[in-house]
Amino acid sequence: MSAVKLRTAVMGATGYAGFELAKLLLRHPKLATPLFLSRGGEAAGHSLESHYPEIGGAESYPQEPFSWELLKPRGIDVLFLATPHELSRELVPEALARGVRIVDLSGAWRLKQDANRAVYGFEDQDAAKAAELDRTAVYGLPELHRAEIRDAKLVANPGCYATSVIVALAPLVRSGLVDRERGVVCDCKSGVSGAGKKPTAKTHFVEVADNFSAYSVFGHRHTGEILEQAGLDAGELIFTPHLLPIPRGILSTIYIGLKKPATPSEIEAVFSEFYDGAQWVRIYGHGKLPQIQYSLRTNYCDVGFQLAPDGKRVIVVSCLDNLMKGAAGQALQNLNVMFGWSEKEGL
Repeated sequence: MSAVKLRTAVMGATGYAGFELAKLLLRHPKLATPLFLSRGGEAAGHSLESHYPEIGGAESYPQEPFSWELLKPRGIDVLFLATPHELSRELVPEALARGVRIVDLSGAWRLKQDANRAVYGFEDQDAAKAAELDRTAVYGLPELHRAEIRDAKLVANPGCYATSVIVALAPLVRSGLVDRERGVVCDCKSGVSGAGKKPTAKTHFVEVADNFSAYSVFGHRHTGEILEQAGLDAGELIFTPHLLPIPRGILSTIYIGLKKPATPSEIEAVFSEFYDGAQWVRIYGHGKLPQIQYSLRTNYCDVGFQLAPDGKRVIVVSCLDNLMKGAAGQALQNLNVMFGWSEKEGL
């Protein structure tokens, strides 16, 4: 007799990140077939394969209208939310009250500081309860918070840009090598799927193809995540995102001044020791810089660096797939941590 499999549900499986997650959950060996949920007009009455025919076959994957009464009879243990931030703020308190653990792919619960969270403009029905969840939600970057994720009821899956920068920056900041007075510059580029599935005037083909543009300068929502998780003050960071004319992938180039001259082996040792045992971070080392194509469609975050001849300036390059380590892959990695499985299970 086979072991009882964990039961999960996904709301928002028709978006890019949500569908990537659906595909991962469907092939995870320790999970039952997920329950796919729709809300309001979203995909109402349509099966998942009607949106994405590539998963069609002998099985059908219906999307069922969301209701709280649906979750308990199905024995749902974990609910994944690939939903707008505001909807996650609405649903999570009730889900936790009903004993369902949450992995939230939105930005609803990622931030601890009010000043950083203000960019979202949340208007919570129960401000006291929301404030409590803001404090207790665990930022779902396993490489930094593995121990807390194991017992978490609410895991706030990180942003894609934020993941690429934090993985590259946190070890150096925490080592004390970074000259914070000189500031840190994060020059980041993402494929168009990072903007979500809903088309806009700036993301349709004619605008994106054969083009390259900066956006949300000094105003991107992932800035607060980088500040909080890397341990920097607002005046010490410049983060500029750019839109690449490709479907998926992120490349972040990070410019850092050091307090005193370092050697390549010292910088490499900082990364290697920090990520010792991490299964989804690959350190390329001095002079070997990652490219988007190396991590595409994987859950890896690749990190390489180049140290200046004076030993006091270092450029770190970080690459990941924004739909995998930047969203769905990391969500599944968090699930694996929550239930004590290998972080590579199903990935």
